[in-house]
Amino acid sequence: MDALATAFAWFDYAAVAVFGATGALAAAQRKHDIVTFAFFAAVTGVGGGTLRDLLLDAPVFWVGRPDYMIVCVAAAVAVWIFGTGSARLKVLLWFDALGMAAYSVVGAAKALSLGAPPFSALVMGVLTACFGGIIRDVLANEPSVLLRRELYVSCALIGAAVYVVLDALGLRDYWTGLLGFAAAFAVRAGAIHYGWTLPAFPGRGTP
Repeated sequence: MDALATAFAWFDYAAVAVFGATGALAAAQRKHDIVTFAFFAAVTGVGGGTLRDLLLDAPVFWVGRPDYMIVCVAAAVAVWIFGTGSARLKVLLWFDALGMAAYSVVGAAKALSLGAPPFSALVMGVLTACFGGIIRDVLANEPSVLLRRELYVSCALIGAAVYVVLDALGLRDYWTGLLGFAAAFAVRAGAIHYGWTLPAFPGRGTP
């Protein structure tokens, strides 16, 4: 495995671990048991990548690789042991931002490696980054990330776009991935800290 493939493998593990932790944190908000922690962590950690692989007609990445599930369970156990009490929601938001940013790049990179055209790779990056969080919020009976006014999907779009554009320019190394990750995370951090949003639809609601 070359250096670039190794870097993206670690990026992938990190995204799964961080997203898995957000799933466990969501379970903690509802005071569930350790088995539910692990379930939330697993479906959140691998949900986006599973959708990506199914749409790309590729082998689902975790089916033949139990280490991904081990990472999710380890994240759940870590949250169970080192729960953050009243700070859970804030920690969840920042972990989710990290996972979203990483997966926006990982999803786009895998799509390109399988021969998907740049636009399709861009879409795959966004889906990979967002779908796990959507599943988590549905399971936890929380408002979906898609329904919040602050930027979220746009951040994944920016991260994936930076990676796809740099790749199209021939810049294929781990710095390309880091730049995409940094762009997505920076915008999401601004949305969390400053409440950045896009302009809302100006139409009037139904009386």
